[in-house]
Amino acid sequence: MKNIILAITLLVSTFTTAQSFEGKGDQKFQIGANIQDNVNGITLSYDYGLGENISIGVVTGYALNLNNGLTADFSDRFELEGRFNANLGSVLNIDDNFDLYPGISLSTKNFGGHLGMRYFFSSGFGIFSEFGTTFAKYNSDALTAAEKIHNQFTVNFGAVFNL
Repeated sequence: MKNIILAITLLVSTFTTAQSFEGKGDQKFQIGANIQDNVNGITLSYDYGLGENISIGVVTGYALNLNNGLTADFSDRFELEGRFNANLGSVLNIDDNFDLYPGISLSTKNFGGHLGMRYFFSSGFGIFSEFGTTFAKYNSDALTAAEKIHNQFTVNFGAVFNL
């Protein structure tokens, strides 16, 4: 049964055309894992297309698993940010199903940037990965281990959906 489902999925994804970013009015929802030093969590994001290659969005994350004896309260574990993306998939013309999107973000903790990639298997479903970093922290003092959550290099990956 698993082989039949896999074969159908491969056929559908092969013959279905997907567009990674359609420009103005395009909407994406992403859910995935967030990996940081000493922390694993969940991330949710929503992006809305403003133009042919520009989108804005909102991202939230929460640190679920704290490692190496780290303790943190809700304010350290929670993250909310607004972001701006330059969707370069159509500019690079690698594949209609692929989008590369560098961007900047302004969060409750810092000003940062990210580099993301999306690949769609169908018109509604795909996978994504993002690498993020902090350019400027609001707290310029030496940060505690808990304050470093969402204030360091991050890796996100998961599922993306066209809305």
